[in-house]
This record gives sequence, C-alpha cells and structure tokens, in this order.
Amino acid sequence: MSSLYLPKYSLRRLRRIQTMINQLHPETEPGALMVPGSPLPQGNIIVFPASFNPPTNAHLALLKQARRFIRMQDSQNWRLYAAFSKLTVDKEAVERPLLLDRVALLRLLLNRYLPRTGILLTNRGLYVEQAEGIRRSFPTVQRIFFLIGYDKIVQIFDPRYYHDRDASLSELFRLAELLVAPRGSSGPAALETLLQQPQNQCFARYVHPLPFSTAYRAVSSTQVRQALGTAHVPREVYRFMHDTRAYAPPRNQRNGTTIDDYAERVKRLRRLGIPLP
Repeated sequence: MSSLYLPKYSLRRLRRIQTMINQLHPETEPGALMVPGSPLPQGNIIVFPASFNPPTNAHLALLKQARRFIRMQDSQNWRLYAAFSKLTVDKEAVERPLLLDRVALLRLLLNRYLPRTGILLTNRGLYVEQAEGIRRSFPTVQRIFFLIGYDKIVQIFDPRYYHDRDASLSELFRLAELLVAPRGSSGPAALETLLQQPQNQCFARYVHPLPFSTAYRAVSSTQVRQALGTAHVPREVYRFMHDTRAYAPPRNQRNGTTIDDYAERVKRLRRLGIPLP
C-alpha cells in the first residue's frame, strides 16, 4: 500500500473523519457534518451528492462547472460542497472501498484541483432529508442547490419513490432547488421536455439547467470500476486504485491460496487505531 494514503502525520485526520462517519446514524433525525478543512456552510450553497466511488474527471469537471455558475452570482455569498451520504438511494449494497477512503481521496483531489470546495457528510439518502439535515445543522444557510445529472432528476420525478409524490416534491422544493447537468445523450432539450410534462410544470421554477461538456456526459464511476483504467480518473485516483486494489479481485499466490489486498488494508487501518465499525 502506498504511503500517500497512510502517512503517519495523517492518522489523526483519518481517525477524526472516521469518528464523524460513526456519528452518522440513518435512524436518527436528518443531520450533516462538515469534514475538516471545509468552509462553514452559510449563505447560498451548492451541494453535489454522490458516492464518488471512485471520484472521476467528470466529478471534478461538474464541480468546476458549478464554480463557474457561482462566479456569475454574488460569489461572496456562495459555497460549494461535495457530499457523501451514509445511506445512498439505490446504492445501499456498495461496501468497498471504505467511505473513509473515499472521503480522504476526494479531500486530496479537492485540495489540489478545487481549493475552497468543502465536503459534507449526511446520514440520509433522500435529497429532501439531506436538505433538512443541512438546514438543521447549519442554520445560517439560506438557499440550497443540489447539483445533479439528468438521470437523477428523472428519478426525483419518478412516482415509484413516493407514497405521495406531489407532497414530497413540494417539501423538497420548500427546502432546496436543483442544478441539473446533461447526462449521456440527454441534454437541455430533454430537461425542458421533462419539466413541461403537466405533472411537473408546477415544480419547474425550482429546477435550473447547468451547461456541461459533452466530453464528460457518459463517464461513470461504474465504468471506471469495471475497466480499472486511467482514462477517466485523475492520476491520484489511479494510484489509489493500483496501490490498494480496492476494486480488484483477490490475488492468487504460488502456494494456491489467495489474498485480498484491500481487506488487508482495512485490517491495517484497524491496527493503527482507526475506529472502523
């Protein structure tokens, strides 16, 4: 394993982040925590919730596009954040790499490529619950914009996720608005068509299109995990993938046994005093 991700001077920070993660209980009231090094959420904030498993060039490009949006506003009263949820809708089965590793890796990337961008941790997976948790935890926040792709706005408007869709959406948009970037072949025209559907028109004023380069619209973390390549990730992420083998199968050894390098990494973290569950 590379010393880049387990230097002795960073163990205190890793322990602190994992302690924060351990404080996130999905069964308690919605809440949010700020990862050390992040600016205090206040004023207007853009929040990009994702699993970042792993962080890709598309993730960074989308955050940079959100920063361009901020520059067009009163940038003194705006903050930008990536956000992890301990419970992500449709991704509850994702277990490796550790949330700790994903947070630490993203913190490294943001420090290098998007300084002054923060990281939030939430204990809920639904956007409405995340918005509630952010407002409860950071009462000086005025407006919340969730940064999402077109595939997510389709999910948000999908009645399958609700007992009472309109009541739930009314509550969401009471708390937050949405910045929607194109995804795949679905560009601004697709978003406009979705918003003009009769059942969605009353919510259209809370949804704002965000331009996004076609070069990144088809990039996904799933694609990266399956291909284990370098084309769509920063070099720091490739190094993490290579050194930790977080997405690789166990290795066969000459004596006929196998070894899971990432599982060994987790054991080492525990031995170093990281309070993993």
